[in-house]
Amino acid sequence: MKSGTRWANIEKVTFLEKSKHIFTPYDKFVIAILALLQFTVVLDFMVLSPLGAILMPGLGISTSQFGLVVSVYAFSAGASGLCAAGFADKFDRKKMLLFFYSGFVCGTLFCAIANSYLPLLCARVITGIFGGVIGSISFAIITDMFSMQVRGRVMGVVQMAFAASQVLGIPVGLYLATHFDWHAPFLMIAALAIIIGVVMAIKLKPVIGHLQGSHDKNAFIHLWHTTSNPFYIRGFAATMLLATGGFMIMPFSTAFLVNNILVPETRLSEIFFITGIVSIVTGPFLGKQVDKYGKYRLFLFGSILSIIMVMIYTHLGPTSIWVVILINIVLYTGISSRMISSSALISGVPDMKDRGAYMGINSSIQQVSGGIAAFVAGLIVYQPAKNAPLQHFDTVGYVTACTMLITLFMMFFIDREVSRKLHTAHT
Repeated sequence: MKSGTRWANIEKVTFLEKSKHIFTPYDKFVIAILALLQFTVVLDFMVLSPLGAILMPGLGISTSQFGLVVSVYAFSAGASGLCAAGFADKFDRKKMLLFFYSGFVCGTLFCAIANSYLPLLCARVITGIFGGVIGSISFAIITDMFSMQVRGRVMGVVQMAFAASQVLGIPVGLYLATHFDWHAPFLMIAALAIIIGVVMAIKLKPVIGHLQGSHDKNAFIHLWHTTSNPFYIRGFAATMLLATGGFMIMPFSTAFLVNNILVPETRLSEIFFITGIVSIVTGPFLGKQVDKYGKYRLFLFGSILSIIMVMIYTHLGPTSIWVVILINIVLYTGISSRMISSSALISGVPDMKDRGAYMGINSSIQQVSGGIAAFVAGLIVYQPAKNAPLQHFDTVGYVTACTMLITLFMMFFIDREVSRKLHTAHT
């Protein structure tokens, strides 16, 4: 009898494990709406960097001032993420998501009406306060709803927001900016975000599974318990360095393309469009490989590829646009591999009752680290005159490569701990 009962339990567990790999129509809706939501948030941040070549002479600001405009979003996002972390596990995640997304829309609208450096700087602060928390809430929802076995696939689709923002958003944004005004892209983002927000408010179900566990009654105590967990601290440290690479190179990539590689401004959107198309195709594919071969193996592959391509990219001189596109494609393949695999792996670090707080703190650290990286890059990179080649961009490449190497070792130990934790939970 006991043997039969045990066999029945094994069959039940096997069935449940298999069912976790099948996405229901509602699962697909959640993945799609979160991907679209991430698209608008990522685009709001990413569209500013390609506008650098237009915005700096338009507002008469220096590279260091532009670096601050980019990084101040990250600083404010980091501060708000940290403040919201203690409360993140005490409310329905849907309500939290709608609240912060509404604030994000307002901040984007303020960017659209800013007409000088200081108002734009303030608008980026407001957008960062609300937009910086959205990603952490989205990833908490993903972690609550989907098992570790399929998180690579889910992250692969959601992370397509980065590629989609290049394919659709950045080329359209650059087109609007060059043919109308640099304010136009922010109006486009705000209009799209309003539609997504309405659909999310109507269709998305409450996400309250985390409320059933035990919690610290005081939000600050909950925040302290999360930040003082030794295993969590290792995850935070890895995130700190993960953010450095992209944030150092991205803000000045278009200025580098125009002034150093001598790509005409009118052809910038062509580079981003083709690169993004390839990234959209490779994103879900890489997500499946993450689940098939392991999170760390794909992270290792992506890191090595990224280091090689970063060193090539940051040392380029005048080059054919098709060679630049090919280099961009390979570089973004490596970056996508790192992003998807690290997101899936990091999601396994916190317990359910701590996921909202952990993701909030993690997002805060990511934003602040990225902000510091962007600001430091602005101090390293130097443009002696208007339209002159950027100086010391190769130094940014060396720093980025070093951080990627260090992160490789840090993620190795996190992967071991997460695997041990999952094994213990199943036994």
